[in-house]
Amino acid sequence: MTKSYRACVDVCKYATRQSSQATTAICEASNSHKFVKPYSAIPGPKPIPFLGNTWRLLPVIGQYDVSDVARLSELFYKEYGKIVKLSGLVGRPDLLFIYDADEIEKVYRNEGPTPFRPSMPCLVKYKSEVRRDFFGKYGGVVGVHGEPWKTFRTKVQKPILQMSTVMKYVSPIEEVTSDFIGRMMEMRDENGETPADFDNEIHKWALECIGRVSLDVRLGCLDRNLSSDSEALKIIDAAKYALRNIAIMELRFPFWRYFPTSLWTRYVKNMDYFVEICMKHIDAAMERLKEKRDVEDEDLSLIERILANEKDPKTAYILALDLILVGIDTISMAVCSILYQLATRPAEQEKLYRELKRILPDKNEPLDARKLDQMVYLKAFVKEVFRMYSTVIGNGRTLQEDAVLLGYRVPKGVQVVFPTLVTGSMEEYVSEPCKFAPERWMKGEGRDYRTHPFASLPYGYGARMCLGRRFADLEIQVLLAKLVRSYRLEFNREPLRYKVTFMYAPDGELKFKVIPREESP
Repeated sequence: MTKSYRACVDVCKYATRQSSQATTAICEASNSHKFVKPYSAIPGPKPIPFLGNTWRLLPVIGQYDVSDVARLSELFYKEYGKIVKLSGLVGRPDLLFIYDADEIEKVYRNEGPTPFRPSMPCLVKYKSEVRRDFFGKYGGVVGVHGEPWKTFRTKVQKPILQMSTVMKYVSPIEEVTSDFIGRMMEMRDENGETPADFDNEIHKWALECIGRVSLDVRLGCLDRNLSSDSEALKIIDAAKYALRNIAIMELRFPFWRYFPTSLWTRYVKNMDYFVEICMKHIDAAMERLKEKRDVEDEDLSLIERILANEKDPKTAYILALDLILVGIDTISMAVCSILYQLATRPAEQEKLYRELKRILPDKNEPLDARKLDQMVYLKAFVKEVFRMYSTVIGNGRTLQEDAVLLGYRVPKGVQVVFPTLVTGSMEEYVSEPCKFAPERWMKGEGRDYRTHPFASLPYGYGARMCLGRRFADLEIQVLLAKLVRSYRLEFNREPLRYKVTFMYAPDGELKFKVIPREESP
């Protein structure tokens, strides 16, 4: 029994014990305001004078390991229940953890047109202060809120969310993926296994896909002779650094807010590099667009459509920056998790193969939107991985108004956290939560399974749902379809534990054995 499975079982048992009392409390609180308890009564770690709760997150003397936020979320739930307050964090608002899918739904459905999503104050400082000269009124969609966020999102969301635009990239993403699988086969050792640092190769594939979508260019990430100081590897390293140090910068004492620490200085350097790269490639895309004549709007790429409708190219610069910054590590770690689960679940992998063989009788025939639409089990498999091993361990909102949550009065300004990794494995909301069952997401086959729609939200919900989700889904689907149709994956080593870097993913060497499939006559 793996550690992840045992943790899932523990959460399920605890959720069952808490269910009836929590439900009663919610009903009482909603029936009359006289049952509403004060914010001060919410359970959670008690702050001490001067240091508050920040000391608990410090290295050596601290009680909690901020490098494993997933474990922290589970600990809070088991110790305090469905609502937990972490107050007294120096330099930042209180965190309020909610482990109730009904209450999460209520918060999402009651938010206004400009939800405040707490994310990356370090990025906010970079955009609004350090490089205000560049960003100005164009904040982008990551780390920006209110009307500036709404204005920018309105400009870019139509082309990036239209399926007709997304599906134009099936062939380009398939081309990138074919190159990646070719490299994957070249890198196998004498045992047919991928190298120990295979996650780095997945990062290269992810960047090559995102570059093709957001910059209209092949960055050369899959070149077998890629040098260590290449632009592609510098972008990947910069993204990893910027994202994987967020927990340290935000939860421990934020010295960087008051003077330029070495951590902050390197963060700024990495972000400046991102801006430089995006400007270079978007400028090149603008020049290519000028050379086009009488091209219909539906024939334009994502970036060309934005440039054609916006006089200031900064809209395209900043969109590309946000897509690359957030997309590389997110998609890469999701794929690491999906491939690991696939390689360790031979029955499910065989079922996926049979589906792909039916849709693609000839393994070399190109993919298209119609074929992808038929891959029902493939999509269900990915959803089930996201439910049990959610790459994004949680979502959240900063309350814009006072609210009553689980019977407590919560003031505006508090940051509410929805730990998807925990709620997606609670028996109260998901039937047989410790059972890996892609069928629960399939119409007809999933009729015996109950899944609360707000228990597992890997891309968030509402107006601030992940803007690049459709491209992320496309890239993952194309990779799985191309890989599993032609090869079988095995993982013949000790089971890996899951750990949080910025994302939640297997921690260890991904030495997959890749075996070409023999076609039956």
